[in-house]
Amino acid sequence: MDGVPCIRGLRIPVATIVGMVADGMAEGEILRAYPDLQSADIHEALQYAAEAVRGRHLPR
Repeated sequence: MDGVPCIRGLRIPVATIVGMVADGMAEGEILRAYPDLQSADIHEALQYAAEAVRGRHLPR
C-alpha cells in the first residue's frame, strides 16, 4: 500500500485502527468492522503508533 504501515498483511492501515480507537470505538466494534482483525492486531497498531511518535515534538 505504497509504504503505508498496515496490519500484518491485511492491507488495513495502522492509522485506520488507531483512528478508530481515538474516536472512542470499543475493541469489539473494531473487530466486527474488520472480521479478519484480531485483538492483538489492535494492540500492535497502538504500540506502533506510540513508537512512531516517541521522541518527536508534538504540536500543542
